[in-house]
Amino acid sequence: MPKTNSPTELEDLRREILSKRDSNKPCIAICAGTGCLALGAQRVINAFKEEVKKQGLEANVDIRETGCPGFCEKGTVVVIYPKGVCYLQVQPEDSFEIISAIKERKIVERLLYTDPSTGEKVIYEHEIPFYKNQMRLLMGNNTKIDPKNIDDYIALGGYGAISKALSEMTPEQVLEEVKRSNLRGRGGGGFPAGRKWETTRNAPGEPKYVIVNCDEGDPGAFMDRALMEGNPHSVLEGLIIGAYAIGSHEGFIYARQEYPLAVENVNIAIKRAEEYGLLGNNILGSGFDFKIKVHRGAGAFVSGESSALMTAIEGKVGEPRPKYIHTSESGVWDKPSDLNNVETWANVPLIIDKGSDWFTSIGTEGSKGTKIFSLVGKVNNTGLVEVPMGTTLKEIIYDIGGGIPEGKKFKAVQTGGPSGGCIPEEYLDTPVDFDELAKLGSIMGSGGMIVMDEDTCMVDISRYFVDFLCDESCGKCVPCREGLKGVRKILNDIVAGRGKEGDIELLEEIGDVMSEASLCALGKTAANPILSTIRYFRDEYEAHIEEKRCPALVCKDLISYYIDPERCNACRLCLKNCPADAIDGEKKLIHIIDQSKCVKCGTCFDVCPPKFSAVKKISGEPVPPPIPEEKRVLVKDKKSKGGQK
Repeated sequence: MPKTNSPTELEDLRREILSKRDSNKPCIAICAGTGCLALGAQRVINAFKEEVKKQGLEANVDIRETGCPGFCEKGTVVVIYPKGVCYLQVQPEDSFEIISAIKERKIVERLLYTDPSTGEKVIYEHEIPFYKNQMRLLMGNNTKIDPKNIDDYIALGGYGAISKALSEMTPEQVLEEVKRSNLRGRGGGGFPAGRKWETTRNAPGEPKYVIVNCDEGDPGAFMDRALMEGNPHSVLEGLIIGAYAIGSHEGFIYARQEYPLAVENVNIAIKRAEEYGLLGNNILGSGFDFKIKVHRGAGAFVSGESSALMTAIEGKVGEPRPKYIHTSESGVWDKPSDLNNVETWANVPLIIDKGSDWFTSIGTEGSKGTKIFSLVGKVNNTGLVEVPMGTTLKEIIYDIGGGIPEGKKFKAVQTGGPSGGCIPEEYLDTPVDFDELAKLGSIMGSGGMIVMDEDTCMVDISRYFVDFLCDESCGKCVPCREGLKGVRKILNDIVAGRGKEGDIELLEEIGDVMSEASLCALGKTAANPILSTIRYFRDEYEAHIEEKRCPALVCKDLISYYIDPERCNACRLCLKNCPADAIDGEKKLIHIIDQSKCVKCGTCFDVCPPKFSAVKKISGEPVPPPIPEEKRVLVKDKKSKGGQK
């Protein structure tokens, strides 16, 4: 391995790598991130390798296994460079056709993106609406880099920022540049990174530690995972620069246990960086030493909190410490410790390379740069979305996400993970940044964004997140531990039809106490789902309590199923699939549901063919009485289009 002992040698290495690469040579970039691997991407990769070999094209076509390209709804994603032809939902059997098309300089139209509004095929990656409406400063290189190959990162200018920092800037100058950029922590708190660095730098005590928080535990969120899997060197480079500015010589990467591929790729990246002289002793001949250890978390959600994470690194139970003790002054082993999340560190090389003025030109007054969101739920285009701060919720959900499936009505979007709030339709034009979301009773968090449609019960959603947090609370402080138990019981009663007058006010009171008195951010924000849904959807709570009715027809104990005799076709699908044997019916005999046996599982509703839609779901009203036995016979005139009489 070529060891670079100076910035000049690094640039020589970069030129050498580029000189060996033909920019016009076709390269098949195949997503090898966790999401696509779950869809069978490894079989796709193997099929392409076999096909290239079979057609004798090893010297003419490259194959690159990359990180997540973001468009998870359409995986496995394959991009053909240098032109950027993008194929979606690629299967192993498509490899022959795609490689043949590369040879013949043709396009496989059936695998292209189809614009749902025009029906037109979109050839190039950057022209697909999902990508076109983003600003992919951090995610953009995921399809251009094999995360296991450091040369790919160096070829794109990687480690140029650390070269600049170590050779042209003092630690104080690096710190000031980051402070001027107003980079705010992307892990949820939004605290200015430069100010946190400065506090750690000035705190008495040695050694000082720098830490990457990759304990991403929010349901539906995988932004940090995608960066660590797809471009780990960008995170390492940011961490080294931060360590140089702070005066730290040892860092940790705390990765959750459920991220094995991220851990594998970052360990390889660390080893390659050490071999190239970009990590370890005397980095690039600067005299600066720095080493990194990877610590795997035990899976506790609360360990994503800064002080809890640091106690976990020490080998103790991951529990938060009182907030009057700042981790930047007394963190790991009571030494000054700076903690930022994956996305925050990945922004640092861009700031040093392009300057703070460039960075502050992106975003809003108080929130600069871009933000990656995990767009999931009831939206057509799920995946990872990177946009400038200040982009509206509407632009993200409709212009990038493609709107709500099946023409259903948008109801709410929950931002900020399980401790975030639910934002209704009337605020869709809100620009997304730290401050604007806080005004609405939500938070940005690490970037989770769950879209909900008209079929979502907001009381049940609140109960779901409280249930999650109740299980994940460390139990150290009374307001969080007992508060969550209390609100969970109340919410369980409400969705079960046992809600009573005063429950809403009690939920608000407990929520306020938790927000004020809890020890850490988990407890302080745990009431957000409750308080925001009461604030915007109070009528749904009132319907559950006063009318024993679930307007969204979701809460099992408040709904009933019956079969509409005018629409029943006696197909017997519901009868065959009912797990409780609660449906009575025969061929040519209108079916009925025995309400005394029905367990309200909804199977009959799910299997009833849409063309009949005979199974009906109701809430808060009596079930129509079953039709008399003598009228249950279904008469069909086969010669008159199978009509009913």
